[in-house]
Amino acid sequence: MENTYSLKSAHNKTAFAEGLKDGVPIALAYLAVSFSLGIAAKNVGFTPWQGFVVSTLCAASAGEYIGFTMVAAGATLMETAIATLITNARYMLMSCAMSQRTDPKMPFFHRILVGQYITDELFGIAIARKGTLNPFYSYGAIAIAVPAWSIGTALGVVAGNIMPLSLASAFSVALYGMFIAIIIAPARKDKVVALVVVASFVLSSVGAYLPLFAEIADGTKTMVVTVVVAAVAAVLFPHEDEQEAE
Repeated sequence: MENTYSLKSAHNKTAFAEGLKDGVPIALAYLAVSFSLGIAAKNVGFTPWQGFVVSTLCAASAGEYIGFTMVAAGATLMETAIATLITNARYMLMSCAMSQRTDPKMPFFHRILVGQYITDELFGIAIARKGTLNPFYSYGAIAIAVPAWSIGTALGVVAGNIMPLSLASAFSVALYGMFIAIIIAPARKDKVVALVVVASFVLSSVGAYLPLFAEIADGTKTMVVTVVVAAVAAVLFPHEDEQEAE
């Protein structure tokens, strides 16, 4: 097991290098997107170093935004923790999905390290790989993407009083570009994936305007849509391996 989960292994070195390469475009987008986070941090009195540390420990745009908002509102640590937990709850679903693709023999500390940095984009590139997930692939992507996210936040704090908020917010367009890049490739290869993507878009749009769901937190709505669409897809389009087993 020591040889299997060691960077000395040629296979793991290759996986790390591939993760590093695939993480480059994510890192570039993170550097731009996290600028607006830095400005939000500046507005509540954070220093560049504090912004850097927050983004390193909590690499989640929505989670950090809600955290900065709670700090600005003078909320308690418990209130801030609960709000952040609810906002980031969708990552628990991603963790469950990744756990189904990991080797049962993978040491626990690898699971903890990979789980610490399950962002939408890092999850997307990891889960899209064939076969069992290699933690060193995730480490490679994390090694370049997370520092870029943290540095972008710190730079945003520095530029907080210089760059207009409207201009900084425009950088968030890059985030949607990353989402599209993640889903287009698998959707073109698999009609079921394409159908699931379209269904998710439709339900998310409906949930944003229906009076009953409009007031629900975005993170909660994302969880509900994910569970509903995934459950329906699993029933209607069972995995080929499961069909063969039956």
